[in-house]
This record gives sequence, structure tokens and C-alpha cells, in this order.
Amino acid sequence: MKNVLLISIFSLLLGCSDDEVGDVSLGFLTTKDIKISVFVDPIVTGVTCHIANIEADLDFADPSDGAIACRQTGVISPEMIDQIDKSKSGEVVFKKSKSILFKSLKIRRIYDASSQTLMYVSYSTKETSGSYKHSLSTVPLWGTNAYKVKAQ
Repeated sequence: MKNVLLISIFSLLLGCSDDEVGDVSLGFLTTKDIKISVFVDPIVTGVTCHIANIEADLDFADPSDGAIACRQTGVISPEMIDQIDKSKSGEVVFKKSKSILFKSLKIRRIYDASSQTLMYVSYSTKETSGSYKHSLSTVPLWGTNAYKVKAQ
């Protein structure tokens, strides 16, 4: 009984986060909620992402399903784009633990130079039901100071 109480308190403390902007209950008879968090890209600070995922308060691991939506919410400068990793695999810009057994939610920023678009891929690091869960959102640089007009 004491262990269940400690796990419950620990789970509640983990759920109290500065970046949480929404909480949708999945029903009266479940301990699962959809948590919505906000994330501002640490380098391209003109991009804000909202991440939705399910958290199960009394489980040792949260489900892997999730969604991401990213938009331009401020200035995106050429200097910001110059600082980012431009490799095909990009770079991890966000990480959150989703279980006590090494599962995590990650967001990776990848730059598509041909379309001058930032791609944000949200994914689970552990296979669930035969697949890795993932979601994609894009932020085109068109209309920003970072967009480079191509020579015709």
C-alpha cells in the first residue's frame, strides 16, 4: 500500500510541469489523460511546437502515441538557421522520459534545404505493437527573414 502511494505521489509530481498548457481527461474510469505541452525551439526561437501525448498516472510506462504541431510564432533569422545541424538526421531538440524502462519521447529538428523548411519529428524510442510511433510537423521559412530567394 505504501509503495502504491509513493508511486502515485511521484507520478503527480512528474505531471506538474511548467510547459504543460492543456490536460484532457479520457474519462471518469481511467487514469489516462492527454497532456498538451508547449516547446520553443532553443535555437530557432521563432518556432513553437505543441506536443500532445497520453500519460497514465498509475502505470510504469505511458503509451507511445503522440502528436506534434509546430508554427512560426516569432522572428526566424538567417543567423538561427546557420546555427542548426543540417545533416539528414538533424538533431534532438527535446527529450522526455515516458517510462522507467528507457522509453522516451523525442523531438528531432531536420532541415530540408531544397524547400527551405524546418521539419520537427516527434517519436517514441521503444517499439509498440510492431511499430515506432511518430508524428511530423513542418515550418516553411517562406515569408521569414531566413528565406533565401533562389536564382532563376
